[in-house]
Amino acid sequence: MATAQLSRSIRLHKETVFPSQITNEHESLIMVKKLFATSISCITYLRGLFPESSYGERHLDDLSLKILREDKKCPGSLHIIKWIQGCFDALEKKYLHMAVLTLYTNPKEPEKVTEIYQFKFKYTKEGAAMDFDSSSTSFESGTNSEDIKKTSVLLIRKLYILMQNLGPLPNDVILTMKLHYYNEVTPNDYQPPGFKEGVNSHVLLFEGEPVNLQVGLVSTGFHSMKVKVTTEATRVSDLENNLYQENSTTEIAHQGLDYDDDEEECDNHDNLRSDSSIDR
Repeated sequence: MATAQLSRSIRLHKETVFPSQITNEHESLIMVKKLFATSISCITYLRGLFPESSYGERHLDDLSLKILREDKKCPGSLHIIKWIQGCFDALEKKYLHMAVLTLYTNPKEPEKVTEIYQFKFKYTKEGAAMDFDSSSTSFESGTNSEDIKKTSVLLIRKLYILMQNLGPLPNDVILTMKLHYYNEVTPNDYQPPGFKEGVNSHVLLFEGEPVNLQVGLVSTGFHSMKVKVTTEATRVSDLENNLYQENSTTEIAHQGLDYDDDEEECDNHDNLRSDSSIDR
């Protein structure tokens, strides 16, 4: 159950969707938070998880973005906002290693999923980064603020293309978000707002044949965030061609949870301790 109540929605104003400059760790943290919130909003909107009333409109270059906002008529969207705010708390403390948003259909079998969204975070000696998972090619920004913004816009654009081209979800789905921490710095009793103690298990099953969509990477010099989408193969029949036409580097691979590139680190320092779920 939730450990705190939110009194306001996530606000990403038109002129400040992303910071105009990133020269220190605080500005980097703001950037990563907004990129994460924008990504979750994009996923939930384009996958049709919540009604139009749960979103406000913002503009980023030529993109019209739908951003989650408080909608008292839709409890599910309020829960998602709480989850995002809980992730913000863990990011601020540099505890959060990975946030995993999963969708499943049978409440008795939450491990049997139909779609997964993974967000991996790393913290450098200089600051933080948001890593959209990419095994062979990544968009990694330098320290130039304009380059970071361009990279972030490109990732949001790629995510929009992915969501717009995926096949439909089942009519009834349940959403769960699980958080994995860096154990060496995270207190054993830590639970961010909106989360409870979770079961430590990396086992997730697909009813169909899963494919991974590697999206990319944003690094600010202080934080990094990486995103990977795993869905059923039947939903991506036209996806590859559409993405290649957009000069995308998205790669489809058969994998499970993303522990392939830093498996040793996860074994030693990462543990699932928080989760929360809602019916759509």
